[in-house]
Amino acid sequence: MIADLTHIDTWLFDLDNTLYPAESGFMGEIERRMTAYVQKVTGLERDDAYRLQKKYLADYGLTLGGLVEHHGVDPADFHTIFHDMSLEALAHDPELVAAIERLPGRRLIFTNADAFHAERVLERLGLTHLFDDIFDIGSADYVPKPARATFEKISADHAFDPAAAAFFEDSERNLAPAAELGMTTILVGPHAKASTAPFVRYKTPHLAPFLAQARLKEAA
Repeated sequence: MIADLTHIDTWLFDLDNTLYPAESGFMGEIERRMTAYVQKVTGLERDDAYRLQKKYLADYGLTLGGLVEHHGVDPADFHTIFHDMSLEALAHDPELVAAIERLPGRRLIFTNADAFHAERVLERLGLTHLFDDIFDIGSADYVPKPARATFEKISADHAFDPAAAAFFEDSERNLAPAAELGMTTILVGPHAKASTAPFVRYKTPHLAPFLAQARLKEAA
């Protein structure tokens, strides 16, 4: 189905596993580093640290949320563990660059990562010049997606009408508050088509062809 996005003038994109394919394995290295950090903070064995990490993710929407709440972790210190990651797994995709370039209006990154990580990934993907701003976890006062307050904050900070915004995300639950506010929601990734969530408007395994085929607002 070709998406009708002719009413959209603000484009919100999650970063990890959305602007690059989950199959890259890059997110796996992020998760390994998080588990190692949980081990360091708690003293747990790796398997127990992994389980605790996943519990915090489920309970708080972000592993960091549980680490701050229960272990007094400094968010800035936590994010430094990703700053020296190799980006070799991420590839420049000319098709994606062209597809995003044709989108009319503002384009924003909306991520639970920090700005430094987002900037590195965007540069590696060759997408930096296509985005107007990065709304990172710091911009959200460390309240992560899927908190509704964070969606309200990005809407207020960037003064856009949610009804004229589209949000692209690989995590199904992060689309629920977007839909509640009136955004057009697009679930991206290899498992997207299996989603039956009523708040998901469109589903696509691959971002670039979806954007390339979508009907867009005519240029003024």
